[in-house]
Amino acid sequence: MADTYDVVIIGGGPGGYNCAIRAGQLGLKTAIIEMRKTLGGTCLNVGCIPSKALLHASELYEMANSEFAGMGIGTGKITLNLEKMMEQKADAVTGLTKGVAGLMKKNKVDHFHGKGRIAGKGKVVVALEDGSEKTLETKNIVIATGSEVTPLPGVEIDEKQIVSSTGALELESVPEKLILIGAGVIGLELGSVWRRLGSQVTVVEYLDRVLPTMDGEISKQAKRLFEKQGMIFKLSRKVTGVEKDGKALKVTTEAASGGEEEVLDADVVLVCIGRRPYTDGLGLETVGIEPDKRGFIPNEHFKTSADGVWVIGDTTHGPMLAHKAEDDGTACAELIAGKAGHVNYLATPSVVYTRPEIASVGYTEEQLKEMGREYKTGKFPFMANSRARTNHDTDGFVKILADAKTDEILGGHIMGPHAGEMIGEIALAMEFRAASEDIARTSHAHPTLSEAIRQAAMGVEGWTMQM
Repeated sequence: MADTYDVVIIGGGPGGYNCAIRAGQLGLKTAIIEMRKTLGGTCLNVGCIPSKALLHASELYEMANSEFAGMGIGTGKITLNLEKMMEQKADAVTGLTKGVAGLMKKNKVDHFHGKGRIAGKGKVVVALEDGSEKTLETKNIVIATGSEVTPLPGVEIDEKQIVSSTGALELESVPEKLILIGAGVIGLELGSVWRRLGSQVTVVEYLDRVLPTMDGEISKQAKRLFEKQGMIFKLSRKVTGVEKDGKALKVTTEAASGGEEEVLDADVVLVCIGRRPYTDGLGLETVGIEPDKRGFIPNEHFKTSADGVWVIGDTTHGPMLAHKAEDDGTACAELIAGKAGHVNYLATPSVVYTRPEIASVGYTEEQLKEMGREYKTGKFPFMANSRARTNHDTDGFVKILADAKTDEILGGHIMGPHAGEMIGEIALAMEFRAASEDIARTSHAHPTLSEAIRQAAMGVEGWTMQM
C-alpha cells in the first residue's frame, strides 16, 4: 500500500529542502527524495560550500606568504598541507549536511534516499538503494532536481586529469599547469584557489570577456586584476580537443570564429562552461510535461502544465543560484498551502567569491541601454574608503544605477572586500523600490566598507563627499 502525502519533493538541494521545511512548518505532510547519501544537493556537497572553504583557506595561505610581513607580522616559513586543507573543507560539508537532515526531522519531513521519478498523476516511485522500489501517492509533486555540469563535446571528464568543478575540489596535489575552460563564476573561483596554492592558471573563454553576465565595467576591471594576480586569459577562443600524453595533457584551441590553432600544455584541465537542468529519468512524459530546447521546465508561478506538479530552482528559468532556489522553494510551499508566494528575481544578488569579491544585483548598464531606459550612475572607489585603506584592501569600486526620472535603484554592482555581504543592502533597497537618495541619506557607521555604498548613492545626484 502506497504512503500518502500532501507534498512530495524530488531533490534535496537548497530548493528542495527549503521547500520541505516550509511545507512542514505550514502543516503539510511532506516527503523529500534525494539520490545522494546526504541532503544539500550540489551546493552543499560539491559546490558552493566546499569551494568557499577552499577559497577562504587558500586566501589566508596567500596572505600569509605575501602580505603579513608588510603589516609587521612575522611568520617564518609558510607551508601547505593540502590534505589538511581538504579535511577542513570536508568537515564543514559534513556538519552542514547533518544540520539539514536534522531540520527534516524537526519539521516532520520523511526523507527517502533513492532516485525519484514521476509515475503519473499524484504518483512518485522511489528507486531505493537496496534495489527495491517504493511508491508514494501525493496531492502535489515538486520538481527540485537542480542542475548538472554542461559537458564539452569531444572532451571526456574523468575527474582526475580532466575535471569538472566536482573533481577540482578533490585534487590530491597542486597541478603545475591548470587550464580552465570557461571564464565564468565557477572557473574564476576555482582557478583562484589553485593559483593561490601554486598553479599557473590559463583561462580559455569562447566569448571576448570574462564574467559575461556581469556589468561590463566590472568585467573589464576583473580581468585586469586577475591578470595582475597571475592568471593568463585567452579570450575569443574555443577548445577543440584535449589529448592525454601520459600524465600531461595537450589542449588544442582555436579562434572562436575558426582557424588560428594553438596547443597548450596542462597537468589538469577544468571544464566549467556552465550547468544544465537535470531531468534525466524523471518521468516527465507520464504527466505530459515537455522541457524547452535548453532543458528547462516551463511554468507559471512554479505551476507546470501538469495538474499538481510544480517546479523550482535550477530546473526552471531564472538565475541558477542556490539562494534563488531557496526562495523558489519557500514560495512554492506557501502557494501549495494556499498562501501568497512570490520571488523577485531582479532583486536576487549574484556573488563571485574571488579576491576581490564581486557582487551584482538588478540590471547592468548594458541591459539598461538595450532596454532604452534612461538612468543615472553613481560610483565610488574603495581606494577612497577609509576602512579599505586601513585594511590594505583597496581594489574595486561600488556602482549604483538609478532611474533618471524617479531615482528608483535599478542595479548595484560591487567589486571589493566583502562585496558578497554588502550587496544585501542594495538588494533590500531594490525589494522596497527605494531611491538612491534613500541610501544616500541613511547613516552608515564610520569607518566601514559599507560607506562606499552610501557614497556611490550620493554620486547618483553628484554629491559624493569622501573623494
